Amino acid sequence: MREISASAITEVVKRLCIEANCHLPQDVKNRIEDARKNEEWPGACEILDRIIENYTIADDRNVPICQDTGVACVFLEIGQDVHVVGSIEDAVNEGVRQGYAEGYLRKSVVGDPLRRVNTGDNTPAMIYYEIVSGDKLSITVAPKGFGSENMSRLKMLKPSDGVEGAKEFIVSAVEEAGPNPCPPIVVGVGIGGTFDKCALLAKKALMRSTDERNSDPYYAALEAELLEKINSLGVGPQGFGGRTTALAVNIEAAPTHIAGLPVAVNINCHVTRHKSEVL
Repeated sequence: MREISASAITEVVKRLCIEANCHLPQDVKNRIEDARKNEEWPGACEILDRIIENYTIADDRNVPICQDTGVACVFLEIGQDVHVVGSIEDAVNEGVRQGYAEGYLRKSVVGDPLRRVNTGDNTPAMIYYEIVSGDKLSITVAPKGFGSENMSRLKMLKPSDGVEGAKEFIVSAVEEAGPNPCPPIVVGVGIGGTFDKCALLAKKALMRSTDERNSDPYYAALEAELLEKINSLGVGPQGFGGRTTALAVNIEAAPTHIAGLPVAVNINCHVTRHKSEVL
């Protein structure tokens, strides 16, 4: 049994909160720059130029890419041969607390959804636990802004709706979102499972690199088809028209009940932030 101290988790979470908010993953930068090369509409070209300028300044000055530094979504893959000395939840929240203070990141979390008093330190984090084999602990911090989160959708389709019904729902969710999630977007899709599992699959899909297609050829082809359909909508960067409404569509699927076909769409703006480290 390998022991990991709670303080080590705090240090990693603190650092990842700052790094994720200030430095866009290279794969997302590559997609944006590819989109710029393929754009012909002047308005779209100008917006993409501004986006590239923005993340370049963020890199150079180590400042947030976006003013909405989001809710801290923290994904933990905990090896079954790991023993954490101390409280994991407390360690993660302390890391968020320190990271958002030291990084001068906006605190956006309210302690209750209806009474809406800001907690003042961006805690609590949204923590997702998964037990895996081995003696490592993988931590991914993904700050999630709510301009895009608010545009996410979930629908309990009937099995008879099939793949065509799923495609129609996914494309319509993006079309209805329009410019609100600050396109070009990354579209995370969950298919299967239960009501809650489906939503988690969609969020986890956003953690996958935009360079990586689904390992199942069927879903890889569906990702490509949906990306083409979404980009044909003409929403374009920031909603001003153009060829690039989405940078990628990532799908994760899971077994489900014979009577169900849950489909969830979790949208991320072009600031698709996530940073990982393994202890």
